[in-house]
Amino acid sequence: MSQVPDNAPEHCPGTGSEGAGSADACAGCPNQQICSSGVGTTPPDPDVGAVRERLSGIKHKILVLSGKGGVGKSTLTAMMARALITLNNNTEVGILDVDICGPSQPRVLGAQNERVHSSGAGWSPIYVCDNLCVMSIGFLLNSDDDAVIWRGPKKNGLIKQFIRDVNWGELDYLIVDTPPGTSDEHLSIVHYLSTSTSTSTLAAVVVTTPQEVSLLDVRKEITFCQKLNIPIIGIVENMTTFVCPKCKTETAIFPATTGGGPQLAKDTGLPLLARVPLDPTVARDCDSGLNHLTLHPDSKVTQMYMKIAEQIVEYCNGKKQQ
Repeated sequence: MSQVPDNAPEHCPGTGSEGAGSADACAGCPNQQICSSGVGTTPPDPDVGAVRERLSGIKHKILVLSGKGGVGKSTLTAMMARALITLNNNTEVGILDVDICGPSQPRVLGAQNERVHSSGAGWSPIYVCDNLCVMSIGFLLNSDDDAVIWRGPKKNGLIKQFIRDVNWGELDYLIVDTPPGTSDEHLSIVHYLSTSTSTSTLAAVVVTTPQEVSLLDVRKEITFCQKLNIPIIGIVENMTTFVCPKCKTETAIFPATTGGGPQLAKDTGLPLLARVPLDPTVARDCDSGLNHLTLHPDSKVTQMYMKIAEQIVEYCNGKKQQ
């Protein structure tokens, strides 16, 4: 009998089928090698139990996704995390950076000189403040100039380590900064995060910029979420306008030729969480690892990120009550 693993990707042929490990639906799945090596006789992933136990203390898991690079996923991830703890000082937030080839979180959070330590409980994430921690491959590299030249299986293995071996402890939110696309890293992180209990939330925030070249890729990301049954909290349109640092005038730099984020939200039936302006002070603060929200509490960018955080809390609280 063909057994389909719990939370398997859509169209999984099952471990006992002739197509196990070789079907189109198996491409990029963390279980692919196991399924193809012992058709139906080898359990899908021996570490699923350890992963489930490690994730048991995490209430809500939020993926930050966009098929396009350069739309501001890393900035959104960091600012969203800071906004959540600004809303409530008792909120515990973790950031998992799975952009293996281009890790940005260590610099954005001002922790680029930190190194990971291990103990009997596993790897310890880096704490930016008392209730915000982060894990990234950037902490494991000898130099900022080191290139990570890895094939998919090695990337998948590290992502598993980041979940199975990191002592995340009790978190209200784990926010995952992902690379562009819909490939290995995305399939792996969704697979492992989906192994946790049914009482925890797994959902996504999708990021775009106004121009059509970005929207094309973001539509593919939305389809990816739909195929893997990942609820989407909403869409964030980033870099909507440029805010002059002197006169505060807003100018549209990227033309929304097809309606931008608002039209995408309308077409897909998804909420538009916010339209975040392009403010040079945000880039400056992120380059320096500073908290823009506390340095510029009255800026429009800060207001937008606080609005996003409020809607995430509202969504997660609503899921918890269901």
